[in-house]
Amino acid sequence: MTTALEVRLASRPKGWPTEDNFEIAEVEVPTPAEGQILVRNVVMSVDPYMRGRMNDTKSYVAPYQVGAALEGGAVGEVVASGSPDFAVGDHVLHGLGWREYALVNTKHTVKVDGSVAPLTTYLGVLGMPGLTAYAGLLTTAEFKEGDAVFVSGAAGAVGQVVGQIARLKGASRVIGSAGSAEKVEHLTGELGFDAAFNYKDGPVAEQLAKAAPDGIDVYFDNVGGEHLEAAISTMNLNGRITICGAISQYNNSEPPAGPRNMMQVLSKRLTIRGMLVGDHQATQPQFVKEVAAWIASGELKYSETIVEGGARKAPEAFLGLLKGENTGKMLVKF
Repeated sequence: MTTALEVRLASRPKGWPTEDNFEIAEVEVPTPAEGQILVRNVVMSVDPYMRGRMNDTKSYVAPYQVGAALEGGAVGEVVASGSPDFAVGDHVLHGLGWREYALVNTKHTVKVDGSVAPLTTYLGVLGMPGLTAYAGLLTTAEFKEGDAVFVSGAAGAVGQVVGQIARLKGASRVIGSAGSAEKVEHLTGELGFDAAFNYKDGPVAEQLAKAAPDGIDVYFDNVGGEHLEAAISTMNLNGRITICGAISQYNNSEPPAGPRNMMQVLSKRLTIRGMLVGDHQATQPQFVKEVAAWIASGELKYSETIVEGGARKAPEAFLGLLKGENTGKMLVKF
């Protein structure tokens, strides 16, 4: 193999991205130098945060550059090595997805073992989304036994884990929102949520109030907008909110108008905290130990939506993610 495909940002989206914002390019397969490995990607991740990186704005991570390959989590097989620490055939987790072959500096990758858990899980339930859920609920939101918990985007890669951890840790009630009747059924049937609703069926505030007659103590926000406003109205005194994402607003061309009820943050003495998973790497060992045990015992379940077709299908998978076409982690297989 002398050439391979990569996906580049062709132009910056205005509002919702389209296929025209991506370019599939053929490039030469590089040779690793000392301290580098050449990885043939097996599976890659598409994630909501990637939409923000398509904008030319200052944020917690640098924007993608027009004309350059996109980046994101991936797991692949080492096919050539310039390091004694990595052998041909090893599987590794790294940050250069969106391409068939990646030239990776060894200090930016870790080995993963497909015999311990499926390779896909290192991008999902045992990877960044899982750690986000674990730390965002237990550390950022300071969850305690007996809390009533509401999770928006609950059928997604992060939300599905948040709700189950809350249940396993002794929540009094776990409520989720999702975008289809099938996902609602998945939450209450497969994942053990006490209640769930389709946010497309009516005002979120009304549906949440019905699902949480005694209020909520913790809100894990993956959506923002109307969901955040509804959660504030439903929060009990001294409630805690983790702001993890705001997928409902990522494609807006104008700033959102609300929430309109921020005075309740004062009257209810609420705590609202943003969280980035990169701030919680110290929690990783405990997270893997506890969550891996729950998976092994069958107490924690996870879903994946896998798109076959590699680089050529990656833009389609990403656009589908933004439209909510996934249940659980959205992945692209090469």
